[in-house]
This record gives sequence, C-alpha cells and structure tokens, in this order.
Amino acid sequence: MNTTTHFNIEPSWQAADGFPVSVRWMVRRDLPAVVGIEQACFEFPWQKEDFLGCMQSRNCIGMVAAREEWVVGFMIYETKKRQVDISSIVVHPRYQRRSVGSQMMRKLIDKLANQKRYRIILQVRESNLPALCFFRLLGFRVRRISKNCHEGGDEDVYEMEYSVAKI
Repeated sequence: MNTTTHFNIEPSWQAADGFPVSVRWMVRRDLPAVVGIEQACFEFPWQKEDFLGCMQSRNCIGMVAAREEWVVGFMIYETKKRQVDISSIVVHPRYQRRSVGSQMMRKLIDKLANQKRYRIILQVRESNLPALCFFRLLGFRVRRISKNCHEGGDEDVYEMEYSVAKI
C-alpha cells in the first residue's frame, strides 16, 4: 500500500455520505497502490510499465483519490485541444459506491472550462452496467455505439460524452 502522507489539498466537493477524498495529481510513488487497485478490479489489468508510459506522455494525466494516506481510486485521461478523453477511472472495490468516483469526476469537470476544454469523452463496455449508470447519472450521454470492437470480441462499446457549459 502507498504510504504517502502529504495531503494538503482539501477536496473541492464533499461526498454526501461523509467519505470525502483528496483528489490530486498522480505521482510515481502512487504507482504501487494504483497497480494494486487495477489488479483488484480487472481481469486484464494495466501493468506498472503501462502507467509509467502514460505518465511520460505529454498529454496523458493521472489523478488519484486519497483518503488520509491511502490511494483509493485513480483516473487516467488525455487532454486534447477542446476535450478530455478518459482512458480509465477506477475505485478500489472496498470504496466503490461511496462517491469516490463522483468526487474525481467533479474535480475534472471543475477544471475543464478554465482550460478551454468543453467535452469529456469515454468508452464503456455494454456489459458494464454500473459504469453506464454512473456516467449517465453524472450527465453523460451516449454519442455512438461501436459494434464488436472491444478487445476479445463480441461486445459493443458505448462512447459517452459530457459537455461543459462554455464560460
């Protein structure tokens, strides 16, 4: 587990159930916790090298959600000229359904308009009903359905979009 102890950032949005987290940039020392969460959640998880490669990419950004000194979730996204593409948003199974994902998304949404980016795009497998419902509740809408395009075969993928009001 990660034992980082420098969390001076107050969350900009508190969870209704009293489980607030600090959302901050991902740093290299977060990787053991991030990889552990990834392995706990996916059959074919990203490896440490995948995260390192992403972190070294100019437009790829990682954020973590931390409770005290523990990383409980993370998000990876890529910035483009007018939008953000989310590659992954994951919460440790022990902390799911406690508003951790919502707090990470709120932090990202709060930053977007200030950066002149007005859309968030992501993809969700059709079988991932909890994620589809989660993003729908946050205001995401399905843009397109791609047939049989996910790794391993015959599962459709929903491309979803969230639009931020232009300031």
